[in-house]
Amino acid sequence: MTQEELDALMAGDLDEEIALLEDNSESKEEAKPIEDVDDIAENYKLEASAKWPPPPPTDDHKVVTQLDDVTKDSEKKATEIFDKLEVVNSYMMDIESDASIILETLKKNIDIFDKLSSNFTTIETFQKSLKQNREAVETIENIISNDQMGMDEIMMIMDVMQYQDIHRQKIERVVNVMRALSSYMNSLFHSDIEDESRVSSANHIHGDTSDTLMDEDDIEALIASFGKK
Repeated sequence: MTQEELDALMAGDLDEEIALLEDNSESKEEAKPIEDVDDIAENYKLEASAKWPPPPPTDDHKVVTQLDDVTKDSEKKATEIFDKLEVVNSYMMDIESDASIILETLKKNIDIFDKLSSNFTTIETFQKSLKQNREAVETIENIISNDQMGMDEIMMIMDVMQYQDIHRQKIERVVNVMRALSSYMNSLFHSDIEDESRVSSANHIHGDTSDTLMDEDDIEALIASFGKK
């Protein structure tokens, strides 16, 4: 490559670099500026105000009522699960019992065909029946073994289900604490003066920085309330 070709190549690379820098500068100018801190705070206030006021104190929103329903329903469902597991375990015990009876019969057949095949070596039927009964014994033994492992798994499931009782006790503890706090707060704010007998509170007093001011109707209502005392 000659010196002229090399200079031309370097000049071309330089032009590409300049064009790339210009593109980057334009993209930076078009980039969206970072949101102002005041805008972020205002958006947060709007989101918070959307969640207020809280839901009405109906049975669907009462905390203690909901927790009581959870403990009641979970205990009911847990009892149903335990009952079903006991039924399944009973069926599996029956399977083990029936399979054991079949196993004993097959072992007797093996003794008979073993003697017959020994005494009548030329009769292939005795040899074949002896082999079939031995294979059947292995199958029944596997069924009994799997059945017993299944019952063991059911017992482990019952042990795991004990968590439900522990959770119920924890929820009941929370409910008791909440009810105690509620009783304490009611006693703390209790007063012998009924709310209807109290003087209406002013919407605005001297020194307040809020924009809420009493209009003429509020002032007249306040004066009228003084006359009723």
